[in-house]
Amino acid sequence: MCHTHLDPNWHTFLASLPKCEHHVHLEGCLTPSLIFSLATKNNIPLPEPSENPAYASIDTLSHRYGHFTSLDDFLSFYFIGMTVLLTESDFTELAWSYFQKAHADGVRHAEVFFDPQVHQDRGVPYATIVDGYVAGCKRAERELGISTRLIMCFLKHLSVESAEKLYATALDAGHLTPQVGSQDGGSVIHGLGASSTEVGPPKDMFRDIYASASAKGINLTSHAGEEGDASYIAAALEIGATRIDHGVRLAEDPKLMKQVAERGILLTVCPVSNVQLKGVERIDQMPIRKFLDAGVKFSINSDDPAYFGAYILECYCAVQEAFNLSVEEWKLIAVNSVQGSWIGEERKRELLGEIEGCVEKYKGLL
Repeated sequence: MCHTHLDPNWHTFLASLPKCEHHVHLEGCLTPSLIFSLATKNNIPLPEPSENPAYASIDTLSHRYGHFTSLDDFLSFYFIGMTVLLTESDFTELAWSYFQKAHADGVRHAEVFFDPQVHQDRGVPYATIVDGYVAGCKRAERELGISTRLIMCFLKHLSVESAEKLYATALDAGHLTPQVGSQDGGSVIHGLGASSTEVGPPKDMFRDIYASASAKGINLTSHAGEEGDASYIAAALEIGATRIDHGVRLAEDPKLMKQVAERGILLTVCPVSNVQLKGVERIDQMPIRKFLDAGVKFSINSDDPAYFGAYILECYCAVQEAFNLSVEEWKLIAVNSVQGSWIGEERKRELLGEIEGCVEKYKGLL
């Protein structure tokens, strides 16, 4: 979809470039066809077409996905889609469908979000969700050679008490162990995040959970600066996030942007998502060039690819079409993506070597 005007050599290079994806919601990988098939399998009623015409067919739902009006409009479909996930095998199938597509797009390391609260609220046990996703991750590592990390998200539109209960459940299960120093992937869950509606809930609503997790050496990230202004980013950093998901509004605060650059904080930018949800009108309005010039580290990600019609390669191609970056700039983005990943030094060295080999192969052709 995004690379219709891209030089074929550039497309080949971007497809070959080893990628790390840090911002993809597994629930956002539920394609309309998978929603309909799992709804049938699990006898889950979808909205009646008379109430919501989008659910008349796979095609009508696919078409509606291209026309979100806002973050909250998208979220209403996102949470309906999730209702079809019931069994451990459903969660495994969803994760596996993402990893296959990611592998085809050149993803070598994937750090994936999941949202247990909405499933638990439907009566799905915590273990069913986690065990299902872990099985999908293990299969990706075994069969595709992708290294994986699971990041559990707290949802901002739900109560702090709900998040605290989930946090306690994960701790009691022994799923959250410190990642400082070793970062060997021994944990079941490798970090915590916060997502969903940005503007409205308190900016620091998970302060106590983040303080507890930070003290235990658990990796922390947070969605911020997608719809909300740069003060949301400052608040996320202040409560302990060491990575920022989205972060595009950072460009509006030069002082904070300088601090983020100096601290080496990674932003997990999602350009196609930001266009689809009306954060910007066009990809070329994304602050990609500003971030590069300011030394802000970022990775490029798909966010909710089944809903936004673009997996990671299409996002890379869309950025190249809009900004005409050099091979060296793409190398920098790829290297920063590896350095900002929650993996050990040995895996980082492997990935950096792969990037070096790819760049050497293509730099004379572009």
